[in-house]
Amino acid sequence: MAVESIKIKQRFILLCLSVRLLACPAYAQEGGDLQARILYAFQSQDLSLLRGIQQTLSDSIQAAPPTAAARYHLAHADYRLALLTLKQDRGNAADSLEGCVTQLDELLRIDRSSAESLTLQSLCFVELAKIKKMQAVLLRARAADRLTRAEKTAPRNPRVLLARALEKLQTTSPTQAMPRELEDCVTAFERSSATSDEVPGWGHSEAYLLMGHELRVRGDIDGARNWIEKALIAAPDFKAAQLELMQLNR
Repeated sequence: MAVESIKIKQRFILLCLSVRLLACPAYAQEGGDLQARILYAFQSQDLSLLRGIQQTLSDSIQAAPPTAAARYHLAHADYRLALLTLKQDRGNAADSLEGCVTQLDELLRIDRSSAESLTLQSLCFVELAKIKKMQAVLLRARAADRLTRAEKTAPRNPRVLLARALEKLQTTSPTQAMPRELEDCVTAFERSSATSDEVPGWGHSEAYLLMGHELRVRGDIDGARNWIEKALIAAPDFKAAQLELMQLNR
């Protein structure tokens, strides 16, 4: 009964979302709710719900001329799907990342300097490089190009700073000092609203968790706990943060 109840609830959510997308082409102004659904599905690691949202968005784009917001949300959903499936299904993860890149290509044809589109595409290229080893050099170069362009447009955008911090951490060991890029990133997110209906507005919980993790591996247990708990305040269902907190308490 409990499983069936969850399935019915998920179908209801997706039905409501489908009606909203098809009946309201100007839904971008209320995109915060859709963004929240994508983030909830990702943070709770609910693949079924996230796939349903992605499929609904994809269907809506096929059914009618897509808005810029619809394309961005689909790209975001594809990116989140890839992050959840990367370890167990690299083929589908690659497909999702390529879908993300394709949707953002369309947006960048309209606005070549969109920091949000450039940043998300940079992140997708980074993940694709982990899968497509033969193309890794080219994909990493594209990721670097997109992020550099985003920084020129919006150097203090918190998602731009998050992407730069993630890049820096790839070449930083736990024995080294905390990268300034990560400190700048969490400061920027602290100054931006985590509950605003404006979109894009994702990244708070991820940035806080990242800071908590890096402090933990450097031995700063109290500092790590503060940031991990902050991530869970921003996203109570964030399973990755819950796991990090469990590791901290061992």
